[in-house]
Amino acid sequence: MRLGVCYYPEHWPQHMWPRDAKRMAELGLSRVRIGEFAWSRIEPEPGRFDWDWLDQAIDKLHEAGLGIILGTPTATPPKWLVDRMPDMIALDAQGRPRGFGSRRHYCFSHDGYREEAARITRAVADRYGRHKGVVGWQTDNEYGCHDTVQSFSTAARDAFRSWLAERYGSIDALNEAWGNVFWSMEARSFEEIELPNLTVTEANPAHWLAFRRFSSDQVVRFNRVQVDILRALSPGRDIMHNAMGFYTGYDHHDLAADLDVLGWDSYPLGFLEMFRFSDEEKLAFARSGHPDIAAFHHDLYRGCAAGRGAEGRWSVLEQQPGPVNWARHNPAPLPGMVRLWTLEALAHGAELVSYFRWRQFPKAQEQMHAGLLRPDDASAPAFAEVEQVATELDAWAEPGPGVKHAAIVFSYPAEWMTQIQPQGEGCSALWAAFRSYEALRRQGLNVDILAPDAPLDGYRLIVVPCLPIVPDDLADRLASSASQVIIGPRSGSRDADFAIPEGLPPGPLADLVGGRVVLSETLRPGLFHNGAGWNVTRWLERLEGDAEAELVCDDGTIACWRNGRVRYCAAWPEGQLIQTIVGRAAADAGLPVDLLPEGRRRRTCERLTFEFEYLAGGVSVSATA
Repeated sequence: MRLGVCYYPEHWPQHMWPRDAKRMAELGLSRVRIGEFAWSRIEPEPGRFDWDWLDQAIDKLHEAGLGIILGTPTATPPKWLVDRMPDMIALDAQGRPRGFGSRRHYCFSHDGYREEAARITRAVADRYGRHKGVVGWQTDNEYGCHDTVQSFSTAARDAFRSWLAERYGSIDALNEAWGNVFWSMEARSFEEIELPNLTVTEANPAHWLAFRRFSSDQVVRFNRVQVDILRALSPGRDIMHNAMGFYTGYDHHDLAADLDVLGWDSYPLGFLEMFRFSDEEKLAFARSGHPDIAAFHHDLYRGCAAGRGAEGRWSVLEQQPGPVNWARHNPAPLPGMVRLWTLEALAHGAELVSYFRWRQFPKAQEQMHAGLLRPDDASAPAFAEVEQVATELDAWAEPGPGVKHAAIVFSYPAEWMTQIQPQGEGCSALWAAFRSYEALRRQGLNVDILAPDAPLDGYRLIVVPCLPIVPDDLADRLASSASQVIIGPRSGSRDADFAIPEGLPPGPLADLVGGRVVLSETLRPGLFHNGAGWNVTRWLERLEGDAEAELVCDDGTIACWRNGRVRYCAAWPEGQLIQTIVGRAAADAGLPVDLLPEGRRRRTCERLTFEFEYLAGGVSVSATA
């Protein structure tokens, strides 16, 4: 695994560049990521390019022995382009423009902007595509950040109509699939289909699901234009993109299919603060991040990058080195955490960890975001940890791939559907997957996170936490496997167009589960059913069929059903309930289970075993037995 850093030469005087490059190399870094926000410096006026500064920056970095990952600057179109093409701006769900003044101010569906993005990509790739110092490319930056995948512009509406026509073929087929006879929503042509915002009350969930699919496809299409240009003009270089944490606005499996490496941006402290962790978790792990935040995304994005094949190629393109600037509260990491996060990425198979950023910038929106250096050029606390881990990487052999234990099946449309129709607050497919992942990791197990159509061979335990749309082939593969299987609520509860299946949920999983769901209800906070050290929260399903009750509440409510090697969690998979179910299934699978203490996690690789102590910021490494 290589170490790198994010650097913005345009932020600093040119006389600093050679010294910065030399210090990076001396620290043990071999990659530097630049250029993703530099459009206004590359092309200060329409058609007038200023390459001199970027030529010098790339040459100086290359001369120091650094491999350059060059970004296409399309996340920050310059003001002159917005002024020339004002309708390229996205509109939010209330119809308000998302204008110039920060970043990501464009609509994915705007043909004119897509052409401009292709033009600047082509210009940069034509200039540097065969430069010996350029070893890779990053397309754009953090697609969807600041909720920018969905646009409710005229361009998006027109493109959506075309997308629907291609998907459904006829308006009658769409009306039937969506159930538009309800509330007189039937359309006479695709030109009558509007976007699903600004309705008096909720829009048809099938309409929303189609729009979410369309919006995801627009991101993939936008990205593919750049990938095709880079492949033609810069052969032999890896092409990557940097995804985000807990972000599901587009389908990362589809995006990764066009990339060589899927990257993601790891900010464990910021994510802990901003996402739906309890106050107790936020206090306990305030300076370390929850023990499963980084690992969950490592395994998720490795699975996205793998596609239909073996181990996928993935990297951490931005790693938090100190306090960030964008969370509600921004503490500094515990001493040892930057090293821990880096080694955890190594254990999960990362090719690169790149720290964000080299030097803290004293101006603009991110002036409070720490780097490896302070604004005065002195070393920040993370600098010494990076120096230490660079030495350790040189001393260790590659850990090898992770040993196969358990798999979680997750799809992005599952999360879209639980957002569109949550039925109960907090009932999210993404968080059902995360809490199931947490339970598996507490048992000391390795976890791979897979798409519904990914191979399931070699796993002794497979968990399907919440998958409303279940492909028939997945049901068949689960039935024919010898694995222990855990299936969570809402799985198999809808068809491809958001309708309840004719045979009732869990649809194609009914034979496997040994029953069907005849009633679903959601429970407000404080309304729950107690069991033996666990309880039923948020969601509860009633089953009829041949399955046997395995976990029964004090009042007779059944929380988990069993049919042979298949368990059905009828309540929301979280807390001690999913921990109990996972523990039983793992034992039945013959896995080497070991309930770990609070804050400790393990990763077992072919040659090395890693133990991570989140509450102490420590890592121990030993040879795998």
